[in-house]
Amino acid sequence: MLLIIGSVAVGAFVAFGLYLYLSQDRMVFFPSREMETTPAEIGLVFDDVFIEVTDSVQVHAWYVPAPDGNSGSNNSHAPTVLFFHGNGGNISHRLPTVDLVVGLGANIMLVDYRGYGRSGGVPSEQNMYADALACYRWLTDTKETPSEQIMIFGRSLGGAVAIQLATQVECAGLIVESSFTSAKAMGNLMFPYFPVGLLLKHKFASIDKIKSVNCPLLVTHSKEDDMIPFQMGLALYEKGMGPKRVVEIEGLHNDRHYMQAESYRECIENILINRQFDNWD
Repeated sequence: MLLIIGSVAVGAFVAFGLYLYLSQDRMVFFPSREMETTPAEIGLVFDDVFIEVTDSVQVHAWYVPAPDGNSGSNNSHAPTVLFFHGNGGNISHRLPTVDLVVGLGANIMLVDYRGYGRSGGVPSEQNMYADALACYRWLTDTKETPSEQIMIFGRSLGGAVAIQLATQVECAGLIVESSFTSAKAMGNLMFPYFPVGLLLKHKFASIDKIKSVNCPLLVTHSKEDDMIPFQMGLALYEKGMGPKRVVEIEGLHNDRHYMQAESYRECIENILINRQFDNWD
């Protein structure tokens, strides 16, 4: 009887492991193809941008110039935010971020990874990294934006993409919002008694990579975050090597009420516009 019970337990363990391995993409990526709105809905001009990432695949992005810019031209005096969103939806769900950044006087480029929105292809960790680098190159080559004016900003899963990009290129700074230390750490949190690390196809090992990021680093996270623990944000902050600051925001993981808080706007403005790091760690 014990042998039978043990065999069933092992079989169930293996079956669940196989399920996790085969289901990873569906558990990590939640893309939406439907574009619900555009920056024009909030009175902003913008460029629809399609960037070739392979011979047969293009990714879609929006480039929204600062208030005194014009569609199709860059505001050479304004900083530019290169923004990477989380694992769900697409760029059309991020207009509050556009409104905030443009309201502060900066340009913003929002990127849809492969498989999201109007971008072709399928998402994966390596594809996301390649998409991010291609969009950065579009800014520096096509828009002729100096690297010292580009602020890399990633939220949630986008934080891992932003950290990876910051290890590859020069930039003005890095903003990591409500992000995690690694896929393995998240897997251990969700399945504490299962060897998740042995099954992962997507690593997103931000905690290892951020140690080589020397630019100014702003980490924002909420203690009320119901998906990614606040301690993960602190861990990323502690590993940053350049001027750095951590700012506590409020709300659950997908709440955006904090964006209306003056303290939040001030910390974004400080790293993006004012560039004052005298009181940073």
